[in-house]
Amino acid sequence: MTTIAARRTGLFLLFFIPGLLLSSWVTRTPDVRDLLDASTAEMGIVLFGLSAGSMLGVLGSGAFVSRFGARPVITVGISAVLLGMPVIALGAHLSQSVLVGAGLFLCGFGIGGGEVAMNVDGADVERVSGRILLPTLHGFYSLGTVLGAATGMLLTLAGLPVVWHLLIVTAIAVPVAVFSVRRLPYGVGRQPRRAPAAEQAGTPAPKLWREPALLLIGAIVLALALAEGAANDWLPLIMVDGHDLSPALSSGVYLVFNIAMATGRFVGGWLLRRFTRPVILCASAVTGAIGLLLIIVVDNQAVASGAALLWGLGAALGFPVALSAAADSGSNSTARVSLVASLGYVAFLVGPPALGFIGDHYSLRSAMILVLALVTLAAVLAPAMRARNLPSPGDGNDVRETGSATAAH
Repeated sequence: MTTIAARRTGLFLLFFIPGLLLSSWVTRTPDVRDLLDASTAEMGIVLFGLSAGSMLGVLGSGAFVSRFGARPVITVGISAVLLGMPVIALGAHLSQSVLVGAGLFLCGFGIGGGEVAMNVDGADVERVSGRILLPTLHGFYSLGTVLGAATGMLLTLAGLPVVWHLLIVTAIAVPVAVFSVRRLPYGVGRQPRRAPAAEQAGTPAPKLWREPALLLIGAIVLALALAEGAANDWLPLIMVDGHDLSPALSSGVYLVFNIAMATGRFVGGWLLRRFTRPVILCASAVTGAIGLLLIIVVDNQAVASGAALLWGLGAALGFPVALSAAADSGSNSTARVSLVASLGYVAFLVGPPALGFIGDHYSLRSAMILVLALVTLAAVLAPAMRARNLPSPGDGNDVRETGSATAAH
């Protein structure tokens, strides 16, 4: 029988692996761009593969978890990520944009498909143990990005080819993934088969997309997801093209961003026990907006590099906390998480190509004005969550009562 400690260990590592792999890719985007001889707009199209895969994965994940349980969905998801990285490496080595985009699609599909399932399992651990776990889980994703960014910076300085870098980290991740999945139980999140339609007469399916409170959370998630996704997609290139940093130093700035993300998420449980969700979301959005503003308007390398710290702190808790609120906003938390996560992934889907095209016509720094505007809007909308009377740990609710679930890292 799987113990709670074993499940926590497995989930920590399963969040850690995608962070490690994706940040390894992100730190090499300037090199990949050069290998592909791609413009900023063309890189936006390549990155669209990651977003499209993520959207497809997250749209189907909730239904598959309800049908088969979390563990099979997690297994398929992490396998897709591990398969996608060698495809990216091969595409970069052969200077084939289509292959790089296909590899990113696999990674996005695996992460998007596995996220809801991992968070459903994590929420079940919270319910059974009576302890807040989800912010720490997302912290392990960010911890993976920190290690991946640090390693990427060192390997970039050492001149290791992209193909070997990505293949090595994938080879390390495979046995860790096998070890982790085996520590998860079967059946978590699986729902009983519905009764025949004749027995359900007069019981229409809930129209979750019509709930104003859920749509409010969805709008906040969309903005804060774009803030996180824009950094993951573009931050190294912004520092190279917009602030004249070397590729190695731009990887260092991305490392700073991810250290801030990890720090914010590891203290998330402490914050949630002391402040309400609207306060945390508003403060996160304001902090992120300040960081974005400094990167956009201040033409100074040191200030821009430091602003990445604020950007990371602002993005750290936005997505997890908002989606946790969605799960607690009513019955059928898996469906609610899936719906709001899907709205958030609209940002990941539309963001890369849109920001790429804007950056190609103006500059990547100018393209971030769109992200700044939406994050500012999130800061304005966050206090309205209180008016909707959504549960919040800071309002006296305990995780034992809510059993909240989040998706997204």
